[in-house]
Amino acid sequence: MLIPYNYLPFEFKNTKPIFKEWKKLIKSTDFTLGKKMIDFEKKFAKYIGVNYCVATNNGTDALILSLKSLGVKKGDEVITVCNTFYATVGAIVACGAKPVLIDCDERYQIDCKKILHKINKNTKVIIPVHWGGASPEMNKIMQIAKKYKIHIIEDACMGIGAKIGGKSPGTFGIVNAFSMHPLKSLNVMGDGGMAVTNKKEIYNWMIKYRNHGMTDRDHIDFWGVNMRLQPLQAVVAIEGLKKIENVIKKRNENAKKLDNELKKLSPYIILPKRIKSYKETFALYMVLAKRRDKLLSYLQKKGVEAKVHYPLPLNKQKAFKIYSISQKDFLTANKQAKELITLPVHQYLSDRQLNFMIKCIKEFYK
Repeated sequence: MLIPYNYLPFEFKNTKPIFKEWKKLIKSTDFTLGKKMIDFEKKFAKYIGVNYCVATNNGTDALILSLKSLGVKKGDEVITVCNTFYATVGAIVACGAKPVLIDCDERYQIDCKKILHKINKNTKVIIPVHWGGASPEMNKIMQIAKKYKIHIIEDACMGIGAKIGGKSPGTFGIVNAFSMHPLKSLNVMGDGGMAVTNKKEIYNWMIKYRNHGMTDRDHIDFWGVNMRLQPLQAVVAIEGLKKIENVIKKRNENAKKLDNELKKLSPYIILPKRIKSYKETFALYMVLAKRRDKLLSYLQKKGVEAKVHYPLPLNKQKAFKIYSISQKDFLTANKQAKELITLPVHQYLSDRQLNFMIKCIKEFYK
């Protein structure tokens, strides 16, 4: 039985609502910025509970835009977690700053206890990542930031639809980033992203920088770049917002079913702790598995498209060798990288498919 990891063929099976709005957009020729993009920005800001949203070409641009809005530059240091996607650190490097990596905890999130050891006079920003659609201990991180007067930028790219005690990821930091990559909880047909803030001055700067620094077609205030979200993608995002709550609900139901069955396989399968006041998006459903590589091969032969996110954390990547670090600082992440497995959990899986996947895992460990 095929248990697909990629759900996009199902996600865009019915394109009629999108095509209907695309036809209107094409007829209007409102192809740059425009009403549809502004409409999406307002709807997304309202959905997560912030004052301002700036739609960007992708999540990486949203991170770069957020960092630049705070003046992050060469000589600054930015603290983030080691087991994140490359874009988190890539955005820091793109701004000329030095990335400072922190090990993760047993929930695959940044280890708050280790942040303090890396703070110094050059620390400008901390970027906690809502890795896998779960969330780090944001209240503790905000306390650290307040004490040391350091800005927080959340990488909430996987956090759309999640909750932390009723509050959305991407609403804690001064300016925060989201992604609408096709395999995120809110996705478009390609790339898309958003930077959000409650600060009007930051918002005013970002909308200029995103559009070449322009104030109108004949004037620029400063040199910016083109980070604009395409209006065609804004149409797709607006349609996605209409069903995001159902998407998150279904993913959580599927994850709960997996949790209830897989916890019976301890110590062969170890689940991360689920915090009751947190709601996850399950952009990634990850567990630790003994004999991970053999299990992965077994599942794939059975038609279960399991993945690994990621077999090599950033602290071991070739690109990071330019920085002087000790692998002793990343014992948790390095251990998890050998045992992590990501299972399909998306909203289009049937009970029959979930049961088959669970059955395969149990059979492997018999």
